Amino acid sequence: MDDAEFREFVEVRYADLLRTAYLLTGSRDAAQDLVHEALLKVMRHWRRVDEPLAYVRRAMVNERTSRWRRIGLRELVTSTVPDRAGPDSIEVVVIRDELLAALDRLPVRMRTVLVLRYWEDLPEAEVAEAMGCSVGTVKSQAARGLARLREVLAMPEPRLVNGLLGERA
Repeated sequence: MDDAEFREFVEVRYADLLRTAYLLTGSRDAAQDLVHEALLKVMRHWRRVDEPLAYVRRAMVNERTSRWRRIGLRELVTSTVPDRAGPDSIEVVVIRDELLAALDRLPVRMRTVLVLRYWEDLPEAEVAEAMGCSVGTVKSQAARGLARLREVLAMPEPRLVNGLLGERA
């Protein structure tokens, strides 16, 4: 792959990567920084990359984990959500904000599993590969994460959480 392909990849996938990074970090500014750092690292090895999207996701997860270890919980999370395509009803926006706030209260590893598994709709094997763990760990973290979200949100209908996360009932 050459530099033109890298440029095209960034143009096509930037919004998707930014959304994923926002879900991983909880802040638009931190998400932009995360995407930029990951793309800089990936750019150095671009000619050897077979699956660019998976490679960039892995770089984002690794960078997020490294940052979390360095700075811990000192990050400032804003209440604004990134731009979304298409109109949303007010109820869906309120529920999404509550869900994002609940996600922010989860441990980083659990949050990462939920974001990659349900928002990015990756199979468990790809999530495990991106995180450098086993498929069993992904399954257990996903189950515990969904249970914790239901507790935090105190929702009488778990289907609402499942619907927002894209989980199939």
